[in-house]
Parts: sequence; structure tokens; C-alpha cells
Amino acid sequence: MERVEVTTVVYADRQRVYEFLLDFPGYAAYSEHLTHVDQRGDGGPGTRYDLRFAWWKLTYTARSEVTAVDPPARIDWRITKDIDATGHWFVESVDPPAGEDDATEVRFLVEYDAESAAVGSVDLPRFVSLSWVVEKVKPKIRNEASRIVERVVADLEGSRRDVSLDVDTDAPD
Repeated sequence: MERVEVTTVVYADRQRVYEFLLDFPGYAAYSEHLTHVDQRGDGGPGTRYDLRFAWWKLTYTARSEVTAVDPPARIDWRITKDIDATGHWFVESVDPPAGEDDATEVRFLVEYDAESAAVGSVDLPRFVSLSWVVEKVKPKIRNEASRIVERVVADLEGSRRDVSLDVDTDAPD
């Protein structure tokens, strides 16, 4: 399994951050490659999403499901077709710095098995292999995770700022 973990601190109340993250269809506004989200459910466990991605000459619809929630601390999900992947949002109150009323640490973790990608799940151009696409997509996943977290912070805080992001892509122990 490979992983991408992005951690940052948001200067906003924990409950507000959690509710914002639970509104998954809004993520399409933060992602360069996520073009549309269809939601079936209320955002809680069992809610299913169709996530439409577009990159280069490829389009793909991922299907995910919320597997568990622990308000206001955690949201768990999994991809339900074509690749073995799970993800989590962790939300924890931390001591705010001087001048801020609230501070919340947000951690976004995705674990996936690139080798589990189903051959034929993506309509590839002629002479393009799935392994080539997987290698090209890995850095895109890291960059998208960072971009999403930066944009979420800007919306929650009401303005853009330099956001300190800790991005970890090491394999889990």
C-alpha cells in the first residue's frame, strides 16, 4: 500500500471544520482534476459518491462510500470500484497561536494499492500502458491532496495565507 498524508492547522473551530469536510460535493471546487461529484445520501455512513476526474486525455469516474464517521473527529471512506483505496479525515483541536481564537489540526490520509487498479477501468489511448498512467498519476495525487487542503483552509479562514503543509508519502510501517 502507498500513502499520502497531508497535515495542517486551520484557524477555525473544530466543529465548523468537521462539518465543512463532511460536505464532500464541495470538493470539486478545490481540485484541478475533480470535475463533478454526485452524492447519494446525507454525508454519513453509507453515503455514496461518484467522483468524475479528468486529466490529460483521460476521464474516470471513481466511486466512493463513507464507511464511518466520529463527529467531530473523523470521517472514513473507501473507493468501491477499480482500485483498493481508503481515506480518512482526522480533525483535532490544538492550542491556537497568539492572535487566533481557535486552531484545529486537519490530517488527510489516503492509502492505496496502485497495483490493484483494474485493467480496462480507464479507456487508455493506443500505446499507453496502465503502469505508465499509474506512475504519472502518483505525483498528481500528492499535488491534489495538497491543493485541496490549502483551498479548504482559505475557505474556512475567509482568506488565503501561506499554509504550512506536512506532506508524507512514506509507506506505512
